[in-house]
Amino acid sequence: MWTDILYGFQVATAPANLLFCFLGVFLGTLMGVLPGIGPAGAMAILLPISLQITPVGSIIMLAGIYYGSMYGGSTTSILVSIPGEPASVMTCIDGYQMALKGKAGPALGIAAFSSFIAGTFSVVLLMILAGPLATVALKFGPPEFFSLVLMGLTLATYLSRKSADKALMSALLGLLISWVGIDLVNGTSRFTFGLLELSDGVGVIPLVMGLFGLSEVFHELEKSDSMDPARAKIGNLLPNREEWRKSIGPIARGSVLGFFLGILPGGGGIIANFMSYIMEKRLSKHPERFGTGEIAGVAGPESANNAAAGGALIPLLSLGIPMNATVALLFAALMIHGVRPGPMLISTNPEVFWGIVASMYIGNIMLLVLNLPLIGIWVKVLKIPYRIIFPMIILFCIIGVYAINLSTMDLTLMLGFGVLGYLMRKFGFDPAPLCLAFILGPLLEVAMRQSLLLSQGSFMVFFTRPLSAVCLGIAAVLLLTNLLSFLKRR
Repeated sequence: MWTDILYGFQVATAPANLLFCFLGVFLGTLMGVLPGIGPAGAMAILLPISLQITPVGSIIMLAGIYYGSMYGGSTTSILVSIPGEPASVMTCIDGYQMALKGKAGPALGIAAFSSFIAGTFSVVLLMILAGPLATVALKFGPPEFFSLVLMGLTLATYLSRKSADKALMSALLGLLISWVGIDLVNGTSRFTFGLLELSDGVGVIPLVMGLFGLSEVFHELEKSDSMDPARAKIGNLLPNREEWRKSIGPIARGSVLGFFLGILPGGGGIIANFMSYIMEKRLSKHPERFGTGEIAGVAGPESANNAAAGGALIPLLSLGIPMNATVALLFAALMIHGVRPGPMLISTNPEVFWGIVASMYIGNIMLLVLNLPLIGIWVKVLKIPYRIIFPMIILFCIIGVYAINLSTMDLTLMLGFGVLGYLMRKFGFDPAPLCLAFILGPLLEVAMRQSLLLSQGSFMVFFTRPLSAVCLGIAAVLLLTNLLSFLKRR
């Protein structure tokens, strides 16, 4: 393993890859600071640009945006009480109260240090666990893979931060959209409505840029024109000894909790952020202080959401299954570059796997160095009016989508998905399950058809194999739980 990680550092420290790592973490931090864009929106906007660079450089940059946005989200949460991205929502509660009391510096400092510690911890566990898990995954057949993907989609909808039944409807719509185009087995057209441009299916880039780029712009334009950061002076960013004493426990617990929640389908930083805050409040000897500026309420949640970013990469790299919408964009980028994530990734593309792992060590150091000195610049960025920022985002979306295939159909699809994403947000539907189901839909279909070919058309193949049966059982329990709660409300 040490030979492999040294090889990874050799890949990650190549000048071009260092530049892409820096660009990723810098843009990720910037997008985390700007409320509403988030990692998915930033990755969607930059996905077309990443196609022009090497697979390793592309994934290093996109991964940097992913975990970099977790850092940036805390700045807006503490200074404005608006989460820069959803995984920083609980940081608002005590972080903003600390800023109002003149402790914005220690709050921002502990957020940066706890993010660094948790991010490094998650990379170490990623390095240790991904290899053995990939070895186990080599024993999976098509039935196990089908059931695992189905369970992942079901769990993602069950854990959605919005209504579970609406999340399920969103996932089903994503599956339908993923089946547009030529049938993979018999070669007939499906759902193309006679349009030749749809024979290859709906492109992932128009879909994600519409759902996460344009729709965010439409949604945010309804809000205030600019942010109003806390007017408290930002002094010393280094927490004192007492603040460190109060933060060490929450950082350790948040790192472990966030990492393992990140591995779960649909878990990610949002749930880790919530669970860490709840856990710290229950373990505290003075729970009544939470909500009034308790530093543990910043350290724990910020550790958890950053550790979750590393944990979410384990199923992607070792099983080939993205467990949330943001990681699904990394999956799409790898597939577009001809790199298949999964059990064979370490042996077939070691430079990609170990390059990503090593770049995350480097990226976490870059983020710590970047975030502490640049706090003043981020405060100024928050004052830029939306009417200046958002037209630039729309322009990048249009150029990025059109430049890939020079197709006006892609622009039409992007606009359509932008309107769809906006309406989904207005009516309480989460777009993340749609994106996840869209990317996993073809894999689900191929695994099911291969299983039925192996069993000569018998569906019992999914129930007679133990691992497949367990995954289907979990999926069925989750679906029944949603159904019973829906009927109870009715």
